[in-house]
Amino acid sequence: MPPALAALLWFILLVGLLYLDPAKEPRTSAILWAPVIWMFILGSRLPSQWLGNQGGATALEEGSPIDRAILSFLMLVAIGALATRPLPWGSLLARNTALVAFLAFALVSVCWSDFPFVALKRWFRDLGNYVMVLVVLTDPSPVEAIRTLLRRLAYLLVPLSILLFKYFPELGMQYTVWTGARMFVGATTSKNMLGAVCLLSGVYFFWDTVTRWAQRRARRTKRILAVNFAFLWMTLWLLYLSDSATSRVCLTLAWMVIAAAQSKWGQRHSNLLRVAIPASFCLYLILAFGFNLNGELASQVGRDPTLTERTQIWTTVLNMHTNPLLGTGYESFWLGSRLDVIWKAFGPINESHNGYIEVYLNLGLIGVSLILGILMTSYRRICKDLKPLVSVASLHLALWTVVLFYNMTEAAFRGGLLWLTLLLGAIAIPERTARQFSSAHAPENSGTPSVSAWPLETTGLRRS
Repeated sequence: MPPALAALLWFILLVGLLYLDPAKEPRTSAILWAPVIWMFILGSRLPSQWLGNQGGATALEEGSPIDRAILSFLMLVAIGALATRPLPWGSLLARNTALVAFLAFALVSVCWSDFPFVALKRWFRDLGNYVMVLVVLTDPSPVEAIRTLLRRLAYLLVPLSILLFKYFPELGMQYTVWTGARMFVGATTSKNMLGAVCLLSGVYFFWDTVTRWAQRRARRTKRILAVNFAFLWMTLWLLYLSDSATSRVCLTLAWMVIAAAQSKWGQRHSNLLRVAIPASFCLYLILAFGFNLNGELASQVGRDPTLTERTQIWTTVLNMHTNPLLGTGYESFWLGSRLDVIWKAFGPINESHNGYIEVYLNLGLIGVSLILGILMTSYRRICKDLKPLVSVASLHLALWTVVLFYNMTEAAFRGGLLWLTLLLGAIAIPERTARQFSSAHAPENSGTPSVSAWPLETTGLRRS
């Protein structure tokens, strides 16, 4: 099939799927397209990269005017939407002290950055991530908004990735610098990014299928499940092609968490489930760093025991003697002379392939402590909602588990897809705000309560 015809068919099918989607929720607001487009850009390529500008070390510092213009426009749209919603910022900040402290320290760290203007621009850009999450969480139907966001994102990224590497290999495939080995990247810029897209898609469609399974005999549910199974198949195929071992392992963990949380056993033993996940992570840390579990497993399955040079990268960046307490400043490590040294040794990389090390390099031990604080507070919120009527809590719990383990071999605290989806369960919205907004948008003369009734916190939705 000619590439142009394939692209036309993809576009027609995409429009048809979005228009005829059996899972479409009419109660969600149209402004949700702003977070969808924002996350599409984060999960694929920047606008300038779609236009062919791949950039280099200089581009990392200066950025692109096109990217700034588009991202700024989306932020303004989202801020405008939030301005129309009853959101008491004082109460919001008080309920999310760990996250506020992290953002405040990141802003202050601009003062000791070698590139303060670049760091400040990046801080404001990343502030858009939190604005987009708030747009989703303050939607009149927040659970449906989360479903819509993740579903639309998969509709955009998964088929597009298949189209690109089958019919536009110059975009959908890359080759390693040193060996020339072929890598499938799809709509993203690396095989690991494609793996992250597949990971998020696989987690969502599995969770959506499990939570709808009890109503599988209903006509609408049958159509939704058919779409889910089709996208699960495409996702697993893409994940196989991406060859991202981290994403494969994390997807398996997420499916296990969802199955356990949604099962009758999980409902009866929710306390055991709450303890098992952090305990498993602690056990993993002991085995990985005390007994070199990662290297041994990699060798057994015929993979690089250095985890594709990750251990060498970690040793190199940790030996560059950054400020152990404060770091180099927000998003400032991969700039200037440090970047030149690392590129000479490992080629054009811009992350350490470990989220905790990444935070340490930029924000020091204080930054790492604040990230751990966010993880602990969000875990407590999610665990409070492991109840039969709160199926969305199992999704948040799975994503929390994924982020915890994923950051051991990839950097996912930098504002990527996984970090934003974690925030959907980590940020707490004041109860009064949620109730006011939901009731203000409830159908007139309705004798039934709103599906989106909120309790004390965002993750504690009573219905799903």
